[in-house]
Amino acid sequence: MAVISTEKDIEALSFRLVAEFDAGVERVWRIWADPKQLERWWGPPTWPATFDAYEFEQGGRAAYYMTGPDGEKARGWWRITAVEPPYRLAFDDGFADENGDPVADLGETHATVTLEDMGGRTRMIMVTAFESLEQLNQMVEMGMEEGLKLALGQVDALLAEDASV
Repeated sequence: MAVISTEKDIEALSFRLVAEFDAGVERVWRIWADPKQLERWWGPPTWPATFDAYEFEQGGRAAYYMTGPDGEKARGWWRITAVEPPYRLAFDDGFADENGDPVADLGETHATVTLEDMGGRTRMIMVTAFESLEQLNQMVEMGMEEGLKLALGQVDALLAEDASV
């Protein structure tokens, strides 16, 4: 599995995930930069993602929904705050209503993704910062950690497709 560690930091109000992949940094960067590839792994296998909008640039926005096994749609949004190819991406993230508008009562988070070259392999570090301890605990209780692990577990197959071409 791609995920090698996760850590909840109550003092820093953050959640840190580390994953490693058998592909170079530029290739792993594309799983973030290309919305069609992002759709193939952003969300657990039983909750696949569909991006309605994806502006992959600083100041850009993304709107997406994940569809559950019973057809239920969970919507989300990103506001991209940094794009530094192929090593760093940062974005604000939150839930959205059926119209795609932010759901304020659930707050927002800030994610920073860093890719590190490991001589042909890539280490990805994703740190999510929360507004409060209550929000951090709520997200963990909602299954954030397990969901991210399941989502990232799909990346190896996506990367292997390139290797076989």
